[in-house]
Parts: sequence; C-alpha cells; structure tokens
Amino acid sequence: MAPGEAHSGCATYQIAALASGIERLGPALVDVGSPFGARTAVADDGGSGVPGDVNGYSIVEADSMESARALTQDHPFLTEGKGRFSVEVIELSPM
Repeated sequence: MAPGEAHSGCATYQIAALASGIERLGPALVDVGSPFGARTAVADDGGSGVPGDVNGYSIVEADSMESARALTQDHPFLTEGKGRFSVEVIELSPM
C-alpha cells in the first residue's frame, strides 16, 4: 500500500502528513503559506478569465531551482503516484 493511501480521506492523517513535511523542510521553509479559498479571474478585456488551479503556497529558500525541486521529495501531496497532483516550483524575482 502506498504512503497515504490507507488514510487518504482522513483529515487527521492529512494534517499529520503536512506537519511532518513542514518539519522535514526545517530552516529552508521561509513561509509555511496557506491554502487558497474561493477564486475568480479578470481578463485583460474586463471579462471573466479562467482562474488557475493552484491550491495554496509555501515559500522555501534554496540555492538553485534544482535544490528547490529536491525539497518536494516526499511531499505529502505527491504520494498518491497517479499524476493527479503537482507542486509548482517558481522562483520569486526581485522587483
């Protein structure tokens, strides 16, 4: 049985898995982030755009994109192994 499969619908298990992931990241985790709630989008013509499917964010600090990507190893959202979930790794650029 894959990790998380036996209890995938159990909120207590999911919270414990997230807490473990947070602990594993240690000082690389700059901002634990938050899940996103209701969303909408506005297109450049003033109409309704299509909202993205991003469900939340966390901010980590890493020396490279490769290092940041490595931090996703064992992420609780990636344990199902069916390709339904993903974690996007995006560099924050200074303005």
